[in-house]
Amino acid sequence: MEKISDFFEATFPAKAPPAMLNYKHLHYFWVVAKEGSITRAAERLGVAVQTISGQLSLLERQFGKALFVTQGRRLALSETGRIALRFADQIFQLGEQLEEAIAQDDNGQILRLRVGISDSIPKLLAYRLLTQVTALPGELRLICLEGSFDNLLADLALHRLDLVLTDRAAPATGNLKVFSTHLGEFSTGLFASPKLTDRQTGFPASLNGAPLLLPTRHNALRVRIDRWFDEHGLLPRIVGEFQDSALLTTFGRGGLGIFPAPLVLSEQLASEYDAQLLGDMAGVAEQIHAISTERKIRHPAIEALCRTVSQSVTQPPP
Repeated sequence: MEKISDFFEATFPAKAPPAMLNYKHLHYFWVVAKEGSITRAAERLGVAVQTISGQLSLLERQFGKALFVTQGRRLALSETGRIALRFADQIFQLGEQLEEAIAQDDNGQILRLRVGISDSIPKLLAYRLLTQVTALPGELRLICLEGSFDNLLADLALHRLDLVLTDRAAPATGNLKVFSTHLGEFSTGLFASPKLTDRQTGFPASLNGAPLLLPTRHNALRVRIDRWFDEHGLLPRIVGEFQDSALLTTFGRGGLGIFPAPLVLSEQLASEYDAQLLGDMAGVAEQIHAISTERKIRHPAIEALCRTVSQSVTQPPP
């Protein structure tokens, strides 16, 4: 005789429990949405493009809906994708808060500030700005990373950084919710080592044919410098172009060429690099912006930086 239990199992088969969300798949989706490209996301995560494509397909299969649509040659979020991104942002922000809470528990009441410093801005200037937060009461641990503007912005979007210091405001894009604070304009001058300053008389006419070190054209300051030379009818001899501002200053210190730097750093350049000011590039200024996410903009150190940067920081010494 058939058992009653067998009868019920045959008549009412047990339903499989719904599959749990795979957070690794969700993380891959999140990075692709932030980067705007599977290729860039693969580079960011250090995995193959095929791996990310496969993980996205599995996530879409689980949701039963497409997360992206193709618009020309680029990916755009579908309506389902926009909903998923909104929740993914919250999920991974909570994960970051968990890590911070555990780290704080291990280290007492240490406040951490993870700063990305663009390779295009002078490091002495970044130091001068960040001393505004290192002077805060309480214990602060600075974690500073250097990189290109695009890479630092991507790390900020993925919550790997709290703040980015750079020479331009953040672009307005739908998937990148960040805030830019203009910290100030830093007037620029031309500096040189002693062996070059001895040859320079009659600034700025003396710059004609003089050896010059410049930032590369990806740097926002380069456009202003080129315009200044054009307006003054000057043709210096460009002997070096540098993406990294610290490397540019190092070569300038060695006497390879005349180099631009913020006037506010005149005293430091004289004492630490033995570099003398040749003259002011009137109308040329280094723009510095602080970029942060919506949540991180309330970080006590970031609030203090944006609040306390004043004339004492942006103006050269008398």
